[in-house]
Amino acid sequence: MEQHREDIGTRKDLVFYRLQTAKADLKSARILLAAEEYKGANNRAYYAIFHAINAIHALSGKAYKRHKDAIGNFNKDYIKTEIFPREMGKKIGEAEEIRHASDYDDFYIASQEESERQVVVADGLYSWLKSTV
Repeated sequence: MEQHREDIGTRKDLVFYRLQTAKADLKSARILLAAEEYKGANNRAYYAIFHAINAIHALSGKAYKRHKDAIGNFNKDYIKTEIFPREMGKKIGEAEEIRHASDYDDFYIASQEESERQVVVADGLYSWLKSTV
């Protein structure tokens, strides 16, 4: 297995790569939503959000491996400073909780409406990032 090296490429390359990963996850979320696979759609929507957050961090040269750190620092650097509205921070927190429940809670029933909300949040974050870069 080839190791990932973070010293290859530019910051812009890393942002672009993470943006493309978010785009692919968002596409998968939409496909799963259309197929009424709501748990899978929740998972992919969350990962689109996560990769978009990591792309935003890369804009300023920051990187976090743990989800908790990436989201916490996003809230500190972008939500509390009102670059993004507080509502976005709440939606990201909810997406993380829903993804966790969808992936790990045996009897969790994901709904269409919930999955649609997750895709909308992921799309909003991705669209903002795409228009920024």
